[in-house]
Amino acid sequence: MADDNIIDMNERSGKMNGWNKYTKFGLFIVVLLVLLVFIFNNLFVVKEGEYKVIRQFGEVVRIDSEPGLSYKIPFIQSVTTLPKYQMTYDVSQAEINTRDKKRILIDNYAIWRIEDPKKMIANARTLEAAESRMEEFIYSVTRTELGQLNYDEIINDEKSSRGSLNDRITEQVNELLVRDNYGISVTDVRMKRTDLPEENELSVFTRMISERHSTAQDYLSQGDARKNRIEAETDKEVNEMLAKAKADAEEIRSEGEAEAAKVYNTAFSKDPEFYSLYRTLESYKKTIGDDTVIILPSDSPYARILTGYID
Repeated sequence: MADDNIIDMNERSGKMNGWNKYTKFGLFIVVLLVLLVFIFNNLFVVKEGEYKVIRQFGEVVRIDSEPGLSYKIPFIQSVTTLPKYQMTYDVSQAEINTRDKKRILIDNYAIWRIEDPKKMIANARTLEAAESRMEEFIYSVTRTELGQLNYDEIINDEKSSRGSLNDRITEQVNELLVRDNYGISVTDVRMKRTDLPEENELSVFTRMISERHSTAQDYLSQGDARKNRIEAETDKEVNEMLAKAKADAEEIRSEGEAEAAKVYNTAFSKDPEFYSLYRTLESYKKTIGDDTVIILPSDSPYARILTGYID
């Protein structure tokens, strides 16, 4: 038998051992990679501002809220995410009746957040269902509160109590959410705008214009009445002041004339003839003018003085 036909079993055994080593190493690497993928698939990261809800067969078994790395049991547990931060929700427009029987459209928005994810999931099941329930409460409370106000109290900034109204609505909505254990809270409810239904706008605006004109006329009437009252009081005060001034002037004039008469008497009593002459001359000033005609006897003392003849 030729040497070429002889098979060395030791050599073949060595080759097989080498292949077995590579195969085992390859299998180890594959198993290791599968194990790492399996482990990483069951690890998850909890981020800031979110809740991680771990469910087992559909039931919530754990909620992770602290940021960091966490895990779940493979195959039997699943992870969902819920927001931890504040969210804004636009409430659908709705019609309500005011106390004075006017229909208006209201448009609100709410700032809210999840406080207890377990309660929220147990009672609302989903985020959308929680928002829907919150919207129902907001509409109910808003309708009740605005139904106690007149239309002009809602839209008129001078008479509006919107600040306290928003606070009351927020407080009452939170009470309802706590009562039903929804696990959510409303930070703020605000009224974005209030509009009239299109079919009511023209009639309401016309009535508002009429009311404003009536109010303006009332103000004008009150202003005229006040003006007349002030003018009457002023005229009364002026007349009283003038009457008092005239009385004072008459009194001063009387005192002056009396003092003058006293001085005259004192002066003229010293020379009666001069006083008689002076009085006669004064009478000429009052009785004789440019066209005066006097008929007197020529020997009359009055005429003698007038003609310039004095004894």
